Amino acid sequence: MLIDSTYPKSFASDNHAGVHPDILDAIAAANHGDAPAYGDDSWTATFEGKIKEVFGPGAEGFAVLNGAGANMVGLALMLGRYDAIVCADSAHIATHEAGAAERLLGVKLMTVPTEHGKLHPDDIRARVGGIGNPHESQPTVVSISQATELGTCYSPDEIAALAEAAHSAGLRLHMDGARLANAAAYFDCDLKTITTDAGVDVFSFGGTKNGALAAEAVVVSDPSLTDAVPFLRRQSLQLASKMRFISAQLSALLTDDLWRRNAAHANQMAARLADGIADIAGVSLAQPVQSNAVFATLPPAVAKTLLRRYLFHHWDESAGVVRWMTAFDTAPEHVDDFLDDLRKAAASA
Repeated sequence: MLIDSTYPKSFASDNHAGVHPDILDAIAAANHGDAPAYGDDSWTATFEGKIKEVFGPGAEGFAVLNGAGANMVGLALMLGRYDAIVCADSAHIATHEAGAAERLLGVKLMTVPTEHGKLHPDDIRARVGGIGNPHESQPTVVSISQATELGTCYSPDEIAALAEAAHSAGLRLHMDGARLANAAAYFDCDLKTITTDAGVDVFSFGGTKNGALAAEAVVVSDPSLTDAVPFLRRQSLQLASKMRFISAQLSALLTDDLWRRNAAHANQMAARLADGIADIAGVSLAQPVQSNAVFATLPPAVAKTLLRRYLFHHWDESAGVVRWMTAFDTAPEHVDDFLDDLRKAAASA
């Protein structure tokens, strides 16, 4: 279904949102004159400096084109041909990247059933028994999503515990940070607290879902891995020729906490939506609301009625679970109008 100005605000994905004006201004500012290609420009140098300011002096940032590419580059740094990745069964790399990890990296995914989409240290310890056995794929990396695909968030302590369990078994910890900003906003902490300080070795910093046009970053905190990134980024088709326009977006997000303001607002709108369904008969939350995602259970007839007017996704149609996403540009009136229509649909059903 196409969406245009005749539709109300979409609740299907934060990817449906537009671009924040400050980021458009940053792109326009970079669009003056010529500049060296492939990241040899001043905008990329500025972005790389901001990564060190935000994530620590030992962190190295590499701009890439999209989230799946960021995951493939970041994971490839840590994997050999017979290795395996331990991840939640709901992880984006396992469910929504068309088998990219298996196809492009040639590794096995050791998926773990989870509650609320979150791994626990025991999940790691339970899957390292085959290390050294040549008949088994070798678990080498633990990958988590922040926020998870179910909208929940790992606390700094939870991440540190996962890092300790992974590192003590000789594994590295990777984080898919497509919505890292939303998690940091939820815990009211800085980005460093839930990444480098907590022991994450490689992670992505997502911009596209947080107001950027198209911009993601691979951030490496393990210095032994950084030399390979330029080659893997190029080989993975993630090196933009006009890199300045990607770097300018990321720098804008990392300036004056724009990343936090955008993510905090999106989280607040999700909380407003979740609070608003509390008094609607037949509608209930299916997951805790900790980021900008609301998972709710509602009768099929209600969902069908709402889908005539709004865009959102069935997450588990057999269980009646839908997903509503908010974004940096979701306004309170968008949420309130949606809730009014939801109440009318529920009353009619």
